[in-house]
Amino acid sequence: MINIKKKRKQLHLTQEQLADRIGVTVQAVSQWETGRTMPDPGNLPLLAEALKISLAELLGDEHQTPWTIKDTLFSTEHMYTRMKATAEAEGLTLTQQALYYAREKHSGQYRKTGRFSEERVPYFSHPLLMVCQAHAMGIREDETLAAVLLHDVCEDCGVRPEELPFPEPVQHIVELLTKRKDLPEEAYFRRIGEDETACLIKLLDRCSNVSLMAAVFTDEKLTEYIRETEERILPLADNIKRSTYSSATFLLKYQISSTIETIKAMMRR
Repeated sequence: MINIKKKRKQLHLTQEQLADRIGVTVQAVSQWETGRTMPDPGNLPLLAEALKISLAELLGDEHQTPWTIKDTLFSTEHMYTRMKATAEAEGLTLTQQALYYAREKHSGQYRKTGRFSEERVPYFSHPLLMVCQAHAMGIREDETLAAVLLHDVCEDCGVRPEELPFPEPVQHIVELLTKRKDLPEEAYFRRIGEDETACLIKLLDRCSNVSLMAAVFTDEKLTEYIRETEERILPLADNIKRSTYSSATFLLKYQISSTIETIKAMMRR
């Protein structure tokens, strides 16, 4: 591990300031610097962030792993080309229109950069990955796939649901999935839970996000995200486990749950 005291002084930080940024006591920082104790694993990313270095730099060359951590799993351009060709071949006209519309509206927007990479990932890759996953799980309803692509357009692009140039059923699903300041969280999830398609898309959304959240969130945010997933998101699967989406629901619930349990185990270590 690098010399924490030396790096702290290079940044003109006091022990108190460094402790505040990490959320530990001054005594803990002092013990780290003298070598009496080592930071808990959960504090390492925060310590690296506070010292403005990578986790690998903090740990030192002897602890570097031979791999890089990716912020994106698949090429946005390849996913777009694949889904465009699929929509044309299967006559999914709404899906095809939604591909163009969502790409245009999300243009210039990027996903939050991870702690281990400076890669700028287009935000459009998120709904695009979701629609590719939905189609791969056998979902072929044109309105559903279109709503998957459009689910964040209103919330992130300043478009009202009724302004979407799509049929009312699609507008309705997107409206259910759009968070509003005047709608309490409990009411938001209750409304989603009353609609099978909205439940499916919310599960798809969380499956996509939970797969990469460990590289982006702090431990505190990660803990809260896991809590919300277990209390608010996973119960949605019970609402549709006997619907036409039952097979997809099983796969999504498995992927979300297994990812969360893996992250819990790693955090506890």
